[in-house]
Amino acid sequence: MNRLVWQACTILLWICLAPVALSAAPEEAPSGASSGELPSSGAPATAQPETASQEKSLWHYGGFIDLAYELDFNFPGNHTWRNRATTPRVNDPVVNMGTAYIKKDATLESRWGTELLVQAGQDSKQFGFEANLPQVQNADVWRHFGRANVSYLAPVGNGLTLQAGLFNSFIGYESLYAKDNSNYTRAWIADYSPYLMFGANAVYSFNDRWSGAFFIINGYAHLSKANSLPSYGGQVAYTPSSSWTIKQTLYYGPDQANTAMEFWRLFSDTIIEWKSAHVTVALDYQVGTQKNASSPGNRREVYTGGDLTIRWQIGGPWSVALRPEFYYDPSGLITGDEQLVKAITTTLQYNIPYRWTNTICRLEYRYDDSTGSGGGFFKGSNNVLTPGQQMLIFALIGTFDSP
Repeated sequence: MNRLVWQACTILLWICLAPVALSAAPEEAPSGASSGELPSSGAPATAQPETASQEKSLWHYGGFIDLAYELDFNFPGNHTWRNRATTPRVNDPVVNMGTAYIKKDATLESRWGTELLVQAGQDSKQFGFEANLPQVQNADVWRHFGRANVSYLAPVGNGLTLQAGLFNSFIGYESLYAKDNSNYTRAWIADYSPYLMFGANAVYSFNDRWSGAFFIINGYAHLSKANSLPSYGGQVAYTPSSSWTIKQTLYYGPDQANTAMEFWRLFSDTIIEWKSAHVTVALDYQVGTQKNASSPGNRREVYTGGDLTIRWQIGGPWSVALRPEFYYDPSGLITGDEQLVKAITTTLQYNIPYRWTNTICRLEYRYDDSTGSGGGFFKGSNNVLTPGQQMLIFALIGTFDSP
């Protein structure tokens, strides 16, 4: 217990002192900006004017490291957050994710684009797998890739973007990477829907309000392999104003050894987002169903979940976020255990931008409650199951991104 408290206090002190250390470093303020601010382009402060080649650079590179200490007040002996793909290790200082990337934009002047991102850490170990399904060959290697694709902006109408390889998922509101989300820990629906997709997609913008996408992928979870058939999906996005975005995505495919169409999975993801200058509110609701080819009578199984993310930019570098959520898996099809999970998460964030870097400091509290015949979280040295779990999370994320 003393060791755990000492570790938690050490990381908290580290987070608190990081702003002081960075602010002590010399920095040249950009023209027209106060000290500590970045130009709107995100370029580093410099006394020299940018050249045309710098302004129009299509290549970008960078990376980040995500460090955390997750204090689980159940103090499980195995240090494991049960049934979680991301942030699974508790009561230990961990590197949850580290990445490096290079990217080229596809534009009217240079129509070919590409992305390559490599990754490692706790969050890269189980994020692409589905319960009770075999893994793809060399999955332990492929899990270290977060992007690996090529794209082409075709001269069709308003622009048709074609992409092939490993790309960001069309499903879900939250990213695999905590730095891109309002909260540090991800929602349950995020962990149990695809973060990435492997295959090909096409995206077309009809006008400034409507766009559509179609994708063909290897399966619901890109590192699992139930069979050799592809899966299909599409998305319609509607932006009625600058404040509102509505997305509807459908997925349809075979995710069992029996590939008869009566056993294919149908999955829906609905996202509604509203943004103002300082507040963002987003609702994400998902529901999926399939007939189980291996169950008596081939019973139909349904799972569903949703969350509401509210983020308020208080002022300057400070922001807060709140996310209530639920996840219902009555047959254990997705999580591997029959359960209903309810959770609420609150997050305080402080940003420290410096030149091409940004340091994100987060303090987060969350409470999870899992009930049902297979529900519960590990507790104590014997790892007995208990319905409730309280966590206090300290996180420090350092990012580096070229302009």
